[in-house]
Amino acid sequence: MNIDGRRYNGILMHITSIPSEFGIGDLGIEAYSFAEALKEAGVNYWQILPLGPTGFGNSPYSSRSAFAGNELLLSPLSLVEDGYLDKSDLNHPEFNEERVEYSRVIEWKLPLLKKAARRFISLHGTQKREYKEFLKREEYWIDDYSLFMTIYEKYNDARWHTTWSKEERDRDEKTLNSIKKSKKKEIEIWKILQFFFDKQWIALRAYVNSLGIKIIGDLPIFVGKDSADAWANISLLKTRRNGTFSSQAGVPPDNFSSTGQLWGNPLYAWDKKEKELFSWWAKRFRRLKSLTDTLRIDHFRGLSAYYQVDSKREDAMVGEWIKAPGKRLIEYIKKEVGDIDIIAEDLGWIDEDVKELRDSNSFPGMKIAIFGFSFLESGELNTYDDFLPMNYSRNFVAYTGTHDNDTTRGWYNSLSDDMKHLVREYLSTDDREICWALIKAVMQSNADWAIIPMQDVLELDSSARMNYPSTCNDINWSWRMKSGAFDQYRISRYRFLTRISGRNGLSYDEKIRSFKS
Repeated sequence: MNIDGRRYNGILMHITSIPSEFGIGDLGIEAYSFAEALKEAGVNYWQILPLGPTGFGNSPYSSRSAFAGNELLLSPLSLVEDGYLDKSDLNHPEFNEERVEYSRVIEWKLPLLKKAARRFISLHGTQKREYKEFLKREEYWIDDYSLFMTIYEKYNDARWHTTWSKEERDRDEKTLNSIKKSKKKEIEIWKILQFFFDKQWIALRAYVNSLGIKIIGDLPIFVGKDSADAWANISLLKTRRNGTFSSQAGVPPDNFSSTGQLWGNPLYAWDKKEKELFSWWAKRFRRLKSLTDTLRIDHFRGLSAYYQVDSKREDAMVGEWIKAPGKRLIEYIKKEVGDIDIIAEDLGWIDEDVKELRDSNSFPGMKIAIFGFSFLESGELNTYDDFLPMNYSRNFVAYTGTHDNDTTRGWYNSLSDDMKHLVREYLSTDDREICWALIKAVMQSNADWAIIPMQDVLELDSSARMNYPSTCNDINWSWRMKSGAFDQYRISRYRFLTRISGRNGLSYDEKIRSFKS
């Protein structure tokens, strides 16, 4: 009997998907109510997507900053409570309750948030003690970010490398000082919005933690091309002599894409700037550690080796794998930042070096249940597939699917009749119960952690899918949960599964003591 083993469960849902009358999920009362529902369901972990401000395409994995928070997640109601808005300011258009309409949300909400920031200035100036302490603590990124966003608004374009003037692009000191002087108030507003975000997020996280729930954050391994990070730290990225990016990130052709995936992110100049990059990464980890309890490193294999594609190419069919100093970087992070709970997103093409980097640091990897159903030549289910729930080892985080996959219902609906039959046989279920049967299989697997996307708990089809990788459209990242959808029926059913699979985070001895008390 393994009496020391602890088993955990969690729900995957981003802040933007929380119900809200303001067109997008935010850090206000509905987020607190959602956390309470998670507590009632017996949830240990709440996993979210990256918190950064999104740019073109609205992807949280292509943020305008690796350090800032997304201003659109601010709660207008909380700003009313703090005295920076009046209730009359909250009159808003009718928003789609099932989709975030980003352009409409931005058009209505951003001016409102700036109004709150101006009220902050009129009440406190810039002398409020909390605010001054925040600026001092975050000075290594917030000055560049607020200046970046101010210049971005001048052009309504974050493509600083192609659209901005040469002086702005190349960070000419005289030009930037002139902007800082002429746009002082605009720059200050962006800083205040980040202060608002920090205050609201820290309060929400503290409440979630008080319920016995930890937050899993997400760290995209690369920075966005159209970001303050790239603009302020271009010397740390691979460039040509004329200053343009020389290469971009992606992955080669595989079973999911015949031309590979071309992400477009610039690549780190590890060969020339390792010391400076280590310092930058330590600051990034320190910031994210202050915001979350556990970090999922997206594309973890990029710390071992990354796929480099020439910046002029329009697909990822031609590229090369380049070694990265992941081992030394992680050792440096542990020394400078301390221990961090990390989940390694180890999907895709994984070699022995990636496994060694993951396992030598005891980072749990990931297993995706919907990947596990494949045919043998005989037509039978391949029961040896690593992604089948019965084959999971303990140090893994098991999912039915992730934000990049179809929902379980959508995936099942897309299968052939023969494959549907094999899935039903494996799960001992019928068509109607397919979602809950797969959730149960993941919950009762050997993996120490089981994380379920909220769309699967709600049994939603492909219309609720969060993202279609390598596409850019209005559907991606826009799914919203309807108010009341996570009801008592689903809460009770989910809680039952956490109980019978022992996923309450307690050791055997703690369970005995809890029972006796």
